[in-house]
Amino acid sequence: MTLADVGRREQAKADRRQKIVRAARDLIRETGDTNLSMRMIAQRAEVSVATPYNLFGSKRAVVMAVLEDERDFLHRFNSLKVDNAIDRLFEAHALGAGYFIQDPDFYRPLWKALLDTNGEDNTGLATPERQEQTRAAWRWLLTCAQDEGLLDPGMPVEILERTLSHLGNGVMLSWAMGTLPTEHLLPSASLGYALILSSAATPAGRPLLDRQVSKHRLALAADAG
Repeated sequence: MTLADVGRREQAKADRRQKIVRAARDLIRETGDTNLSMRMIAQRAEVSVATPYNLFGSKRAVVMAVLEDERDFLHRFNSLKVDNAIDRLFEAHALGAGYFIQDPDFYRPLWKALLDTNGEDNTGLATPERQEQTRAAWRWLLTCAQDEGLLDPGMPVEILERTLSHLGNGVMLSWAMGTLPTEHLLPSASLGYALILSSAATPAGRPLLDRQVSKHRLALAADAG
């Protein structure tokens, strides 16, 4: 087999993989459900039933690929223009929330699946690997804020990250279950983050966090009014 043959074979595999992801994405949009059968996905993608298993291994892996396929987060994050680590942290959060706000009917069932712990390993779609990637990203953002003298370096980053994560998951759960309106998703979480981080703010960081508190409190008050 020549290198050209290998290249064509890998491209064909990538094309089939993309067709499967696109089919699953379309089915989630149409049904509002992530509990799709592999047969249904294969039929929509016009591939054999064995192909999704061969390329992904499990239905959960297909749904995870749908979630990742929808995001160009890193590219957009690297394009952010911010003056300090506090604003970078809140802009990163706003970027992530923006996907859900722009397409709630698609992302709500995905987040229900993410938060559902009745799966085969009691983690739903939130695998330990995915959880650790997210936690590491937040720890990095918080460490940058400490390095810039905006957060107290004596406050363990792990404690701050875990506290923010608990609050964020609670907000997302409320939104996924329909008890939090989509327009309140970003300001609710951001206000909570700002209040938590204010407890660890340095004199240089406090005005930045006070500005975030005021901004998101006003947004919630405007919606309530």
